[in-house]
Amino acid sequence: MSDLYSTHLSARKNQESQAVELLVALSSLAKRQVQLTFLGERVRLDVATIIALHDAAELAVADTLSLAQALNEAAISNTAIDIAQAVRAGKSVADFTSGDELGATDVVLYGFGRIGRILARLLMSRPASDKGLQLKAIVVRPAGEGDLAKRASLLERDSVHGWFDGSVQIDTENNGMIVNGRFVKIIYAADPSEVDYTAHGINNAIVIDNTGKWKDEAGLGKHLASKGVAKVLLTAPAKGEIKNIVYGVNHQTIGTDTIVSAASCTTNAITPTLKVLHDEYGIINGHMETIHAFTNDQNLVDNHHKADRRGRAAPLNMVMTSTGAASAVAKAIPELKGKLSGNAIRVPTPNVSLAILNLNFDKAVGNAESLNAFIQEKSQSQQWQEQIAYSDSPEAVSTDFVGSEKVAIFDAKATIAEANRATLYVWYDNEMGYSTQVIRVAEEMAK
Repeated sequence: MSDLYSTHLSARKNQESQAVELLVALSSLAKRQVQLTFLGERVRLDVATIIALHDAAELAVADTLSLAQALNEAAISNTAIDIAQAVRAGKSVADFTSGDELGATDVVLYGFGRIGRILARLLMSRPASDKGLQLKAIVVRPAGEGDLAKRASLLERDSVHGWFDGSVQIDTENNGMIVNGRFVKIIYAADPSEVDYTAHGINNAIVIDNTGKWKDEAGLGKHLASKGVAKVLLTAPAKGEIKNIVYGVNHQTIGTDTIVSAASCTTNAITPTLKVLHDEYGIINGHMETIHAFTNDQNLVDNHHKADRRGRAAPLNMVMTSTGAASAVAKAIPELKGKLSGNAIRVPTPNVSLAILNLNFDKAVGNAESLNAFIQEKSQSQQWQEQIAYSDSPEAVSTDFVGSEKVAIFDAKATIAEANRATLYVWYDNEMGYSTQVIRVAEEMAK
């Protein structure tokens, strides 16, 4: 065995040992309701991931371990900490204090399609706790025999996102699922007016409506009329005076609102980038084009559809369609009202989309290199790291971003910039990335 090999092997063994200790320390913090992130990403508690995250961030596991152990010794609790940012900033335990103890908020998923199941996965992947968001029930339309087993199977296995990292069992006697040891009631109803949540022990709940059937106050207000419901969160752009919230941009405006929209996946993908660009350079006007994965709203084969073109076979065609994402940006950034146009092309891929931003600015942005450096700096800041990721790989393609919890991934290699104009490319997992934003909005509503 060569000396070089032995040196690297010894270093790796030491790193793995430290990573195991770090996992123990992080688990202890999680039990005390410390929400941990690592440069904006959820901390996944396995040795290989811990080491890979540190290697990519050029941080020493030993430094993170030292801070985590100190936080445990000080019994820090009920707070949120990005432990990688803390290490980078050279923070010590003296820089942190415990927050107020979290209460529990019951959550109901109304609808169990693509977004509903991703939300269930995210909620049930958290450490078991009686604090914070508690998924208590899922409401679906009345169905036939074997429906419960099919619902459980769709949660457990997914053609795009793979197997659920946990356990899913059915409880036929109580008509529910046991997900990672926690019971989730399945309620059958065709309309919110049919449901009395208090009969299932659910009170003051946030209903996350994933159906898209109701988008205005009159329709979504049906949920509030149901016993046991306190607030409603829509996973689609809302109509009327309902606020469209993009977490990180305008979530502070939620206040005491009882009905809120988390806007659309595309609106969430482009708004953070547009926000940082507008604040720095001033956007005069522009156009947004989204190259979007096909969705369940389209047909598998040519057939009648109420919307133009969406009746044509989704797996075989590029389909021109419309998007309200460009105009919806103005609800989060009012100063951009009327400045952006938008269109969409659905393409034969099942997940991950690409937004192309053609923008004109008040100030010169310089060249591609300087504009990329600006976006990279923002993506690494604590303010924007949850929303914006940065990619400079010349080999990056859409499947690389399946499962990304960042709402947008800026593709630096594709940037075109000169004087006061720029064309920018932003990837996004239109299922996972968007769902992480929905969870953040729900947490803000729950306070």
